[in-house]
Amino acid sequence: MLSRFDASYTRLGVKGSVTLVGRQSLLTRCDPASRFPDMSSVMTRPTGSGSGAAGPVPPGLYSAEERERRDRSPWTLVQGVLAPVQFLVFLVSLGLVLRFLWSGEGHDAAMWSVVAKTMLLYTIMVTGCIWEKDVFGVYLFAPAFYWEDVFSMLVLALHTAYLVAVLTGTLGQRGQMLLALAAYAAYLINATQFLLKLRAARLQQAAADAAAGAPA
Repeated sequence: MLSRFDASYTRLGVKGSVTLVGRQSLLTRCDPASRFPDMSSVMTRPTGSGSGAAGPVPPGLYSAEERERRDRSPWTLVQGVLAPVQFLVFLVSLGLVLRFLWSGEGHDAAMWSVVAKTMLLYTIMVTGCIWEKDVFGVYLFAPAFYWEDVFSMLVLALHTAYLVAVLTGTLGQRGQMLLALAAYAAYLINATQFLLKLRAARLQQAAADAAAGAPA
């Protein structure tokens, strides 16, 4: 490590001692803008502390063009409506499923509630793919939502497995409800992923607005 450090000074034509003091004096004598022109913009970048100038906004969830397409897309509103509706249906259905597992009563109500939740999931998946195409240019696995989409496939698979179990009569009533609980657990994890991304998008927007409003 030290030998590479010393060799770099030799290649730059700097003569002097290799002691710590020597290195410090060399660093103070070297002009970063002339010796390292490709790093000058990084070393002289304003930090925004005490100067009144804001630094560049770090890359985030949306580019400026993607944010504009998101705000313009009608599917953004559709997703914003379907997501809380699905969550409310989930809460009701979860209560019915737990009631059946606890008491053995209300199987039909619990079953139909899971079916309703699954239909809403299918709807939000289809409209979400259209929204992703509008904003990012792909129907699935856009880099901004790659892992959320990957986990959504597991959520979709578990809900579909429940429908197949009900239609074929496999697993029995209790086994079907346990499968529904597994699907709901996956759904909760996936919903948390999307909520965290929503928070990240809001923070990015706030940072962009602050940068745009800062004095030059």
